[in-house]
Amino acid sequence: MRTDNRLSRVLHALLHLERHDGPATSDEIGRMLNTNATVVRRTMGGLRDAGIVGSVKGHGGGWTLARPLDQITMLTIYDALGEPSLFALGQAQDAPGCRLEQAANTALGKALDGARRRFRKELERVTVADLRDEAGPPDFRFPS
Repeated sequence: MRTDNRLSRVLHALLHLERHDGPATSDEIGRMLNTNATVVRRTMGGLRDAGIVGSVKGHGGGWTLARPLDQITMLTIYDALGEPSLFALGQAQDAPGCRLEQAANTALGKALDGARRRFRKELERVTVADLRDEAGPPDFRFPS
């Protein structure tokens, strides 16, 4: 099963953006994350729409933080990414009229909803600044 690592990648990029002198280009961020600049632009565009980052076009342009890291929670980023799916588990639809399948789906649905609520609550509790403070001094700069 393929995993969605956008949240981790975005957190990584935001931590570096704070320490970067001036805007960082999509190419610079892409090289750091070992991904294509087009993927960076698409992802960062959603963060821009959510007010997390800003962008400047043209020579000397790129991506910057739109607000301090202590005002950005992990939940804010998760929501800006479109709430990526947490689990590969899903409810069966083989026999929608069967009460046994319905009971199984109800139980699974309740468990998944509870897990999603707990996950969102944990993400809301942690700011990107908390991650920065935990990481300590920088050990990397965007590639030139």
